[in-house]
Amino acid sequence: MITRRGLLTAVGLAGLAGCKAAPAPAPQDASTAVRYGSDEAQIAELHLPPGTGKVPAAVVIHGGFWMSDYGMSLASPLAADLATVGIAGYAIEYRRVGNGGGWPATFEDVAAAIDELASEPRVDLSKVVAIGHSAGGQLALWAAGRGGLPQDAPGASPRVWIRGAVSQAGVLDLISAYREQLGGSAVQDFLGTTPELNRSRYVLASPYERLPLKVPVALVHGTRDGAVPIIQSQRYRDAARAAGDEVTLTELPHVDHFELIDPHNEAWTTCRAELLRLLD
Repeated sequence: MITRRGLLTAVGLAGLAGCKAAPAPAPQDASTAVRYGSDEAQIAELHLPPGTGKVPAAVVIHGGFWMSDYGMSLASPLAADLATVGIAGYAIEYRRVGNGGGWPATFEDVAAAIDELASEPRVDLSKVVAIGHSAGGQLALWAAGRGGLPQDAPGASPRVWIRGAVSQAGVLDLISAYREQLGGSAVQDFLGTTPELNRSRYVLASPYERLPLKVPVALVHGTRDGAVPIIQSQRYRDAARAAGDEVTLTELPHVDHFELIDPHNEAWTTCRAELLRLLD
């Protein structure tokens, strides 16, 4: 039987095997561990550029269909790379399905991790953006829309506001992802219910349902993605524009799912350029 983990691993190895390697600058950052809770998963890594002055920050959120099989190690190399271009790269971990995560714990963790940046003296809180891959793309755009959540919703009333977000092949429409069985039962496992039984939970969690976010969003997606179909980004782009949001979609020909998080690959360079554009 092919498991979700086996499928994602196979997709990742196949994608990375075909990457065009380009020299990546050696990280020159100072990284520190940040604890935002008592659970072992409530941890982050802050990669700071050299110097003492305030810098913009990017919250880097890993994917893996919200499952405990995947962790912050997918995000840390990207956070370190961002530090080489003058951005505080903030790779966050969170409780996932299988280690206490899902609804509402994952959302509470992502919110708490982001709000912890308010205690970091070098972070310019007026210039904080989020970038997330796959399931992390859903969390990045959800975080960007926290200001519009109802007061009693997980993650409401942010201390640190996200000013823009980049989705790297994100799972952005959770209702359609559930119906299309992306990752098997991953969406249902994550939210603990179905849209038929509890649509309001999907409305709170899905970026597609939260429109308009009222922050600029950049979508990057490979046309060869076998894990998250590009229609997820295309559908979101069309709905976001109709709702009045500022959104762009960069479609990368012949690019697969995992190339977007390979710091040696041109696909990551494109994602980083979109993030820098949001910070201008």
